[in-house]
Amino acid sequence: MLNIFIASVVGTAIEYYDFFIYGTATALVFGQLFFPSSASSAQSLAAASTFALAFFARPLGAVLFGHFGDRIGRKSTLTATLLTMGVSTIAIGVLPGYRTAGAAAPLLLCLARFRQGLGIGGEWGGAALVATEFAPRHRRIWFGMFPQLGPSIGFLLANGMFFLLFSVMTDAQFHDWGWRIPFVASALLLVLGLYVRLKLAETPAFTRLSMLGAQRDIPFAELVSRHGRQLIVGSLAIVPSYACFSIASVFALDYGVRVGHIPRTQFVELLCIAIFAAAAMTVLSAALAQRFGSRRVLFAGSVLCIACGLSVAPLLGAGTAARALLFLLVAFGTMGMTFGPMGAVLSGLFPVDVRYSGASATYNLGGVLGASFTPYLAELLLARGGLSWVGLFVSISGCVACVAVSLTTDVSLDDGKSRPGRRGRMGRE
Repeated sequence: MLNIFIASVVGTAIEYYDFFIYGTATALVFGQLFFPSSASSAQSLAAASTFALAFFARPLGAVLFGHFGDRIGRKSTLTATLLTMGVSTIAIGVLPGYRTAGAAAPLLLCLARFRQGLGIGGEWGGAALVATEFAPRHRRIWFGMFPQLGPSIGFLLANGMFFLLFSVMTDAQFHDWGWRIPFVASALLLVLGLYVRLKLAETPAFTRLSMLGAQRDIPFAELVSRHGRQLIVGSLAIVPSYACFSIASVFALDYGVRVGHIPRTQFVELLCIAIFAAAAMTVLSAALAQRFGSRRVLFAGSVLCIACGLSVAPLLGAGTAARALLFLLVAFGTMGMTFGPMGAVLSGLFPVDVRYSGASATYNLGGVLGASFTPYLAELLLARGGLSWVGLFVSISGCVACVAVSLTTDVSLDDGKSRPGRRGRMGRE
């Protein structure tokens, strides 16, 4: 079980390490570094748009790597996603700024971010399948939780790195060259991930599929034509985790430092504390889903998202570290509530011959809907209506997810235990 845990969690840890360092650098550095001088708000919006770019590359990555994951296997595809993602992250750390390269600087940043998104698009689906397809049938939700711990690990590594840099560097040093260190340092994680992945065996489910020669010629076409409803409903059901995550990790950092005047180092400390709420809720929600069913837990997470939106203005807008921490705990706790059962749920929506494509596409479509333009929209809503409008956006995403979860059936969000007289999708291999 240890090998499965490491293999499934290492990729998502690297994925979210990359995600968090880019989000942090977007909030603190990229606007001034990669874009021409103008109003600070315009630079922030331009930087936020590059943050969104990877989310639009992710569905393409899901289709591309999903095809190979369903055709040639999980192991080799996961190795390719890790390389694509890792090399692009390292490249961002050595890019020249606007003063050096002019208009080429933002173009190179966008290219690297797009490639990063392609790799991420195929990563999570494969990691979830490694966990769930190796798992005993009655423990698939618990094993499916393994890759969901990666975000917390990646977040702590990323923010721990930034906290260390903030502690030993001046602002000028950090803006000149210090921000590059976390990106280049990701090479160590890349080497670790490749070592673990290359030692991994192919999953039993795909091995049986391959022995039968039952792979689909074009898995994505089969997915869309026969499993479109699961794709849409599953994507909408996971929107709250992305909305809360983006608001807490990117927008809140920018707002808390720039508007709330909370010291940057202190706010990063608050983020590091709050991420433990996500990890704890991920484990708790997986245990609850194992006992009471995934559908109920996902619905509870959607309701929490509504409450999280209502808390944005009174907590984040107070301008105090204590209330900011409370908001971050609520937001990351909500994220964890939907994260726990997500691995088993999304992989269980689809049969084995399109499972890599289906899990990847659903997960990444949910990311596009819930997080791609969230920092950008939050900045616009803040400028036009204040924090209450930002909170309303988060609450609406929770309402949409409540409807999506309500429209699902117990079969489509099976918890790994088929109901009497009905065969759950997790059993479809």
